[in-house]
Parts: sequence; C-alpha cells; structure tokens
Amino acid sequence: MEAITVFLADDSVFIREGVRAMLSRQTDLQIVGEAEDYDGLIAGAEKSAPNVVVSDIRMPPNFDREGIEACKLIRKRHPGTGIVILSQFDDPDYAIALLSEGAAGYAYLLKDRIAEGDQLARAIREVASGGSVLDPVIVSALMNPVRRTGGLDLEDDALLEMVAEGKPIKAIAAVTQSTPAAVEARVEEVFRKLAEGVTAGTAGALERLRKMHTAITSREEQGESLSRLLPTGVADRIRARGAQAGDTEKLNVTCLMSDIRGYTTISEHTDPSALAQQLNRHRAEMNKAILGAGGTVMQYVGDAVLAVFGAPEASTDHADRSLVAARAMHAAQAVVNAEWVSQGLEPFPVGIGLSTGDVAAAMLGSDERLEYTVVGDAVNLCQRLQQFAADGEIVASDATWDQLSIKPEAEDLGTQLVKGRATPVRPRKIAAIHQQEATAS
Repeated sequence: MEAITVFLADDSVFIREGVRAMLSRQTDLQIVGEAEDYDGLIAGAEKSAPNVVVSDIRMPPNFDREGIEACKLIRKRHPGTGIVILSQFDDPDYAIALLSEGAAGYAYLLKDRIAEGDQLARAIREVASGGSVLDPVIVSALMNPVRRTGGLDLEDDALLEMVAEGKPIKAIAAVTQSTPAAVEARVEEVFRKLAEGVTAGTAGALERLRKMHTAITSREEQGESLSRLLPTGVADRIRARGAQAGDTEKLNVTCLMSDIRGYTTISEHTDPSALAQQLNRHRAEMNKAILGAGGTVMQYVGDAVLAVFGAPEASTDHADRSLVAARAMHAAQAVVNAEWVSQGLEPFPVGIGLSTGDVAAAMLGSDERLEYTVVGDAVNLCQRLQQFAADGEIVASDATWDQLSIKPEAEDLGTQLVKGRATPVRPRKIAAIHQQEATAS
C-alpha cells in the first residue's frame, strides 16, 4: 500500500521540524520535501508531486497570504493535490479565502491545536481522498458575530451551536430526531431571521455565514457520496437498531484488497495531474464493481482498495460475491487500460487478494464523524495474498475457496507462510475471466 506523500512549507524551521516529528509516527505518511517561502513551495511541490501540501499562511517574501496563494496555484496545476493550511490566526477571513473556490480537498487548522491527538494526520488523510476539514474554532468565530444580533430563539441558537461545532447536516438530524431535509430548511430559516433587520455592521458577518454554509453543504455532499459506498446505509442501521458508536459485532466475511502493480514506477514517469485523473478513474471503476456485487468499500489509500463482503449486513454468499466483484474489477480495468494505452497513458496492472474469516465489525468515532471498520486476521491476510497475484489474477485463501459455491479453474499454490502470520495458508490463484478467454483463444 502506497504511503501518502506530504510536502511541508513554513518559514520557521522549528515549526517544520515539529510537524515532521509528529508525522514521523504515522506509518502511512511520508514527507518528501520542505520549503520556507513562496517560490520554494511552488518549485518543491512541482518537483516532488506530493499527494498533500501542508503550508503556513504567511511566508516570505511579503508575509501576507503567500501560503494560500501558492497552494491555490498548486491545486490549479495539479487538481488532485490535497491542501492543509496551518495558521496561528483564527480570523475567519483566511478560511473564507482558502475555501472561496470550494471546500473539497482543503483543510484549515490552527497551529496551537494540531498537537491534540492526531488532528493533523487525520486532516492529511481526509484531504488526500478529497475531503475537507475546518477547525471548529474557526467555525465558531464565523458564527459569534451573528449570534449577538438577536432575533433567535433557544432552538435556533442550539442549531447554530451544532453548526459551529462542525456537525454535518445528517448528524444534526440524528441528534434532533429530524430529517436532513428538515434541518437544511431550519438552517435556511435561521439565515432568513438573521438577514431581517440586520445593521450595516452585521452584513459582512452574514456574508461569512452564507459562505460557510456553502462549505458545510459541500462537505455534506461529499459525505453523502461516501455513504453510498455502504450498501444499506450504516448510519440508518445504527439509528434503526439502537446501536452506538463503539459497539462491535462478530461477523463471518470475505475481505478483498486490490493493488496496482508497479505503481511507484508508473508515478515516477507520469505527469502528476494525469496520474491523479487516472487514479480517480481507477477508484471509480473499482468501487462500481464492488458495489455492484453487494460489497462495502472500507478505504482506499494510495493505489490500494480494501472492501468487505458480508458486512455491515451479514450474508451467507459473501465469498461468491467477492469473486464476482474481483472479476468485474479486472474486466473494468482491462477496458480502461485499453483506452489509456490508445491515449499514450500507462495502464494499471491490478492484482487482487481474497480472504474469508471472522472479524469484529464496529462503528468508531463520534456523531460528527463515524468510520465503519472491520478488524481481524481476514483483513490482514487479504493484504498479504494480493501480493501473490500478478496483473489480472485473483488469489483466494483456502477458507474463501472452501466457501465458494462453484469452484472455478484455479492453480493450487501449495502451503504458504505469509509475512507476519504464524499459521500457513493454502491459497488458489484464479485468472480473471477475460484472461482465461484470451488464453483459450
């Protein structure tokens, strides 16, 4: 699994070293360069093509908004780059300047709070996958000027409080036992109340509020897109069954991991902007195949995609579904590869591993951000098994093989010991259908 590459920019060497020390504890993050001014940030990001840029706002030569302007230029040249702005200023205008062209792929954090937990690392991972993060202190600063105008009842003020905390619309709906549409309407109504009879001095604050609402709505839409990766809606399931964040259940599932062969070499010789577009297309095709077979996309980091079948809803045919998905993934990528080759682009060779076993499934996090996770040997084993799969191949564990209702043509790889696991496994290597047809012809 490829690490998320990070480029650091700050005129203070102490800040850079502090951030480097914090990120060095994260095994999935890799720092690939540093800069201390605007020109160095532009040149360094162009050379290293990072997944994410972490930058200060004010840097030489003018100590104004060089960090924000440089990052916007980098995003314009390389749209797939995530941006994390670190600032000692809680002035909302800086956040508005950053988010003025959309929130996706941007984060704004306060320097004096990034040491709390792993806030910075989580923000880097979020923007790397197109998400956005805004420090709740900034949101609160946006809201405070309009709270003082009056005209709001206790219910309105409570709604503003939840918005200021950064809660998405769906989370507010869950807390208030309402619907997202109703909450959206209430937020708009609060804006209307604030707009009625405001003084000239409040107009600027209201404009900030509206812009912030746009950013929150954008973030909610991203969350909605991600929620469609869950086959029946995990949030709905929690509410319907009375489950709480942190509750776990034991399920028998089949895990799938796909990985692009030689991705590091491909990225070395491919324009970063084109590579980001290719990776986005690849993920979209992989997700479509997984969802089409009734699977759940757990996460994708770099070039790897992890999915599970048989969770969150238990099923008895999860092994069959995983094989259907794996074959569909290979077929889809073969079509895309042919298209890319005709355009002079590097194809993505993909290998896939399947592993079946018992896992602990849980919703971890809080109302603001929940992550559905499965933990167990099957998750780790599928990651190891995919390494045995060449382009177009599927390697299944013996447990997965045993649960397949129809055994396809496969090569028995014999007893194998995989890294980090004491118990041997006897995997089977299955060629994708399109490769079998090509061999037959």
